[in-house]
Amino acid sequence: MQDDNRAPVLFFAPFVSSVMSVEPQWIDYNGHLNMAYYHVLFDRAVDEVFSLVGLNQDYVDARHASFFAAECHVLYKRELTESDQVRITAQLIAFDEKRLHYYLEMRHATEGWLAATSENLSLHVDMTTRKVSPFPPDILANIALMKAAHSMMPLPVTIGRIIGMPRKTAITVESMTGEREPETRH
Repeated sequence: MQDDNRAPVLFFAPFVSSVMSVEPQWIDYNGHLNMAYYHVLFDRAVDEVFSLVGLNQDYVDARHASFFAAECHVLYKRELTESDQVRITAQLIAFDEKRLHYYLEMRHATEGWLAATSENLSLHVDMTTRKVSPFPPDILANIALMKAAHSMMPLPVTIGRIIGMPRKTAITVESMTGEREPETRH
């Protein structure tokens, strides 16, 4: 099979998704968008952005490969409620022969405020063996074009952020018992 999955001549930096709506069945008992559906909206935007480099259903069908989420870090910044509309921007932070590191921002579509961010690492997977595998050369070239466009953007300040609490306020196991048990490996 001829690998001829060519990228668009240019990539917007950042990529901006289509408008998406918060659906009524996604609202939880707190009266706002349940956290799981932030992931659904982010995932829909990921499908849009990476289809531009050739990673879409046709790719899965023809090449028996795809890309899987390996890690995700979401920051919830402001509540979304029923019928709110959002757009998601995407910035490719880094890539190599098997991995994509990207950052997403979810913003209210008309008012522009930030609802959530998501930092992600995805892996290219051979769907026959279900193992991580290199991107084919044409897809890798398309990803390089996207990265070239996105390299002009500043890195988001939250990239690489870890979850934690200030030590002075956190109640920890050590402060309760004075000693921590060794980690058990399974």
